[in-house]
Amino acid sequence: MNIKITGKDLKATEAIKDYVEKKLERVEKYFDENFDVDVTIKAEKNMQIAEMHVITRTNKYRAVTEHRDLYASIDKDIDILEGQIRKMKTKRDKVNKEDSIRAKEAVALNFEPEKEIENEILKTLYYDIKPIAPEDAKLKLQDKKGNNFLTFINVDTGKVNVIFRLKDGKNYGLVEPEA
Repeated sequence: MNIKITGKDLKATEAIKDYVEKKLERVEKYFDENFDVDVTIKAEKNMQIAEMHVITRTNKYRAVTEHRDLYASIDKDIDILEGQIRKMKTKRDKVNKEDSIRAKEAVALNFEPEKEIENEILKTLYYDIKPIAPEDAKLKLQDKKGNNFLTFINVDTGKVNVIFRLKDGKNYGLVEPEA
């Protein structure tokens, strides 16, 4: 951590420098790399202003506060900077986590051998079966272009029948139980 303290209309004493260095240790724990800190302290009227810039390789953070007491102003700056850094780090960690989950899913999808499902019932459909005549069932099946068959109760026999489209696409077949 490289700290540069500048005073405008106010002298940066050793006590202030030591205080800033001690307080910046709270920020230092968030970074693995070396970073620069520019601190500017100044006095305007009866207020003490502390301005801090933290510059890393990838981000810049800034805090400016004023207070009657310079030490309180420095404390507020540190709180603001720590909040900004924590927020950015949380965002970065979230993005990295999502990216790693996506990468793991992609790896899992690409490298797992696909198992072909055989001899299993994969889909079950439920619908009402109404008593109708085979001719009406044929008309109903003609209306439903996407369906290739229709199950119904034959009005004449009272038994379950299935009408289906033949492969020629023009004619129909009827499945009727014998018993």
